[in-house]
Amino acid sequence: MESYAYILDYLPNGRQTERGFHREALALAIGEDELKLFELVPKPGAKFATGQRIPLVPISGAPPPIDHVRRRIAYDELTVTGRSELTASLERIVRANAPRYLRFFNESPAVSRRFHLLELLPGIGKKTMQQIVDERRRAPFQSFEEIEARLHLKSPEKLIVGRIEQELSGVEDKYRLFVAP
Repeated sequence: MESYAYILDYLPNGRQTERGFHREALALAIGEDELKLFELVPKPGAKFATGQRIPLVPISGAPPPIDHVRRRIAYDELTVTGRSELTASLERIVRANAPRYLRFFNESPAVSRRFHLLELLPGIGKKTMQQIVDERRRAPFQSFEEIEARLHLKSPEKLIVGRIEQELSGVEDKYRLFVAP
């Protein structure tokens, strides 16, 4: 269950249908833990900004600013604004939960003799994968900056974000590394 979400788009007049707008305010968001996409109904008077982190459950006795989660949505149902804000929100999520995503660089196994899970990250080939494996044998990575310095790999967190976006957009692949099915 998600505790926090990042707002991707706020629709004060709701979604447009064949007969006009639905007239119920909506917010499109991505969950922080399971990376699920949601359509949220805010409480009356609540306003959201894109990129804002909001609680989905009561925190310290304070009620959340949303009335309820209407439904889970697919990547195709995001608005243009929602899709453009997705990358920035995912970068914030990955940086805020760095130990979780660093664990992937430190512990991801080989699937077979010819294929490694690291190769599922966009931009990682056999040579870079082998460098990562060799470096993590010497010492586990403690931060994304350390990965950059030791491997000369530019923005490793963006590789994770790229893979998450692929999984959200429905790329046909039997491996789900970060997004809940």
